[in-house]
Amino acid sequence: MVENAPPRLRGRLSLWLAEVRAGVYVGVYGRRVRERIWDEVKVMIEAGNAVIAWSAPTDSGFAFECIGENRREPADFDGLTLVRFKPPPVSTAPTGKSR
Repeated sequence: MVENAPPRLRGRLSLWLAEVRAGVYVGVYGRRVRERIWDEVKVMIEAGNAVIAWSAPTDSGFAFECIGENRREPADFDGLTLVRFKPPPVSTAPTGKSR
């Protein structure tokens, strides 16, 4: 899945994968092809973000990697990879309120 990806990356992904929804690509490939696709995403993502998930012999049955800024991030809990949310960015701009 990609968000805010440049059109050239989306076009490149469409060569290998089916885009089932905007930014959501699916396909069944082995490790080598998956890693090659992910390497291209990492080079071409620019300011966007992406996640790749695949079937794996883990407790959850899958593994995943992320790149780019996103509030969701992988977190390891005793060998089980889950997703946690980063806190929202804190604004340092003055609010205009006087005390």
